[in-house]
Amino acid sequence: MTTLGLFALAFAPSGQNAGGGLAVFVLQIAAFIAIFYFLLIRPQRRQQAEHKQLLASLQRGDQIVTSGGIIGEVVHIKDDQVTVRSGESKLVVSRSGIANIVNRGAAAEAKPS
Repeated sequence: MTTLGLFALAFAPSGQNAGGGLAVFVLQIAAFIAIFYFLLIRPQRRQQAEHKQLLASLQRGDQIVTSGGIIGEVVHIKDDQVTVRSGESKLVVSRSGIANIVNRGAAAEAKPS
């Protein structure tokens, strides 16, 4: 059977159930959107919220890793800028460029005890 014949069979109306194909199509699209939401959008939003909370809890003395891979200690924090001491140099980094906090400072560890 040719490809044209297969398409004709697949899309031909089948009597009174011609509208049933549309309902199945809408359900498939809805399922695709739901899967897309739960596998991509929702986890990304959760990760963004966790990163925002991490940046809000940033303190002096914390060991951090920047998104560029620089490891250093937080020396000074301004509104949107963080001064980081790495080795013998000090760097000013955007707060959003901080990827992770490796170790909390000694003062922050002493408070909860």
